[in-house]
Amino acid sequence: MRSVKWIRAAKACYIALSVAFCALGLMLILRPDMSARLIGSVVGAALIAFGIVKLAGYFSKDLYRLAFQFDLAFGSLLVAIGALILIRPVTAMNVLCVALGIEIIADGLFKAQTALDARRFGLERWWLILLAALAAVGIGAALTLMPGQGAEALGALLGVSLLAEGALNLCVALCAVKIVDNQMADGAAPRFIQ
Repeated sequence: MRSVKWIRAAKACYIALSVAFCALGLMLILRPDMSARLIGSVVGAALIAFGIVKLAGYFSKDLYRLAFQFDLAFGSLLVAIGALILIRPVTAMNVLCVALGIEIIADGLFKAQTALDARRFGLERWWLILLAALAAVGIGAALTLMPGQGAEALGALLGVSLLAEGALNLCVALCAVKIVDNQMADGAAPRFIQ
């Protein structure tokens, strides 16, 4: 048997950072006039933190291996984008929108696949993941296609995008990460599902 402590920690961090992304998104929606430097610095730091959590989730090996299956690549991408934004927060805003929009589109598409996989596993709330994934794809497309629409519009659109990405990841963490008290080594069937 293997310990589930890393899976629980990864799920808790995933949920906490997803909620933080939602809060950051709401803050940008309500205050889109914040300075580009502040927005860039906060978003860069948040992307690095979320990338690290995605990497930790990937290596935690949850029961179905659904929620974190693509997080090695996405975690690395988020850390790299976050670092670039922290280096040049003001000039990175247009690039940030396009890069973050593409990342949100890709993450939404991969999460749509996760939703369909969850359906095959018999998880009842697979459709919530699918709806959140499709919403994230639409919002990510808007962010990618309209990067230079003015500072306030950009801040609000970035806020909507972060809110959608946070909600999508929160939905996946709550619906698809299953933890087994007595998780067996790879390949063995679990005995007691919580």
